[in-house]
Amino acid sequence: MLPFLRHCCAFGSHNPSTWRSIFQTPGREQKHIRSWSAHCSANNEGASVLEKDNSQKKLALPDNSLIDARILYCTSPALGHNKEAHPESNKRVPAIVDALEKLELSPKHRGSQVLEIQNFNPACLDNVARVHSRSYITGLEKAMSKASEGLIFIEGTGPTYATETTFQESLLSAGAGITLVDSVVAASKLGPNPPLGFALVRPPGHHAVLQGPMGFCVFGNIAVSARYAQHQHGLKRVMIIDFDTSSSSRLIRFPIPVFCTFYLHSYLASYPGTGKINEVGQGDGEGTTLNLPLPGGAGDYAMRCAFDEPDIILVSAGYDAHALDPLAGLQSTTGTFYMLASSIKQLAKELCGGRCVFFLEGGYNLQSLSSSVADTFRAFLDEPSLAAQFDDPAMLFEEPTRKIKEAIEKAKGIHSL
Repeated sequence: MLPFLRHCCAFGSHNPSTWRSIFQTPGREQKHIRSWSAHCSANNEGASVLEKDNSQKKLALPDNSLIDARILYCTSPALGHNKEAHPESNKRVPAIVDALEKLELSPKHRGSQVLEIQNFNPACLDNVARVHSRSYITGLEKAMSKASEGLIFIEGTGPTYATETTFQESLLSAGAGITLVDSVVAASKLGPNPPLGFALVRPPGHHAVLQGPMGFCVFGNIAVSARYAQHQHGLKRVMIIDFDTSSSSRLIRFPIPVFCTFYLHSYLASYPGTGKINEVGQGDGEGTTLNLPLPGGAGDYAMRCAFDEPDIILVSAGYDAHALDPLAGLQSTTGTFYMLASSIKQLAKELCGGRCVFFLEGGYNLQSLSSSVADTFRAFLDEPSLAAQFDDPAMLFEEPTRKIKEAIEKAKGIHSL
């Protein structure tokens, strides 16, 4: 099905929301920020969108580190960006990091195979402004003064919230992706088997639109990195696959064709109302967006059918298709994500010189999220999946194979595949 992606160079439309008024909730919430591998100031110090910075500072990574590494990753847990009982919580990245340590997939246990890049820089104004309007960026920064008095909600964006650290922490998460693009591209020039990158960051980004946030997402992390890859490294055709289950895995629509995107999601996850199978893009991007809404109950069979031949550089990696996830209504297993990571890695090696960076998007059950990301790491390392240790087959029910086949055949017909 996905040879289609080999010939695409643009992506299609989205259903944009606008940056509207910000409503402050009563009361003042105390926020406790602890240090992490990459530090972000809680009082809006550091990188400011009011200060123009035309260059992204480079990290001095020794060539031997890049040659030996199999995985490069950055963590940006946005500990201050948090609302109690919200599914997109500040426990997500720490849960993943804990799982990597417990399963001996961290640098402590893997030496030069697995490298965490620490103390990376936030994204600067120019990089973010290639994706988002400057009025949105400056408006969000100014809104931090309201957030300092308590949690705020952003009207018209789904349940998207902000705290006094949201702006800086969102810049940091976008900067993590840029750092990994730099590092993976540099490594690809040193040898035929560069490491894969993984931005373990939040807030997620794939719902964010030109003029504002949407659906838990603040800045379009993967879109910022894609534009940066074009501008800084001359990678004109940036391919993106999004396997998050939300129906509108929408990046910013650029005025020139730059992407091929493939969206795989659940038709039950209707937020925010786009992502229908007959939506194929508009303008320069017409015919280059492929949406495949899956029926409720779809799981491993569906994923294996759809991802037979992916073509990828950047991946919006959402783990909310897991059977334990509370939001999506699908029933993939940890092994599904191992299969996806393994296939994408191989195709990146064959088609993209091995340059590939994953970006964390959804996934709201801490157990399934952390085990699935850990199994993704094992796929990157060419080690056997541990899915059998994590998943109970009793939690699954029979998949609607007929509806899955019909959805795939309909998508093929729309795109003449």
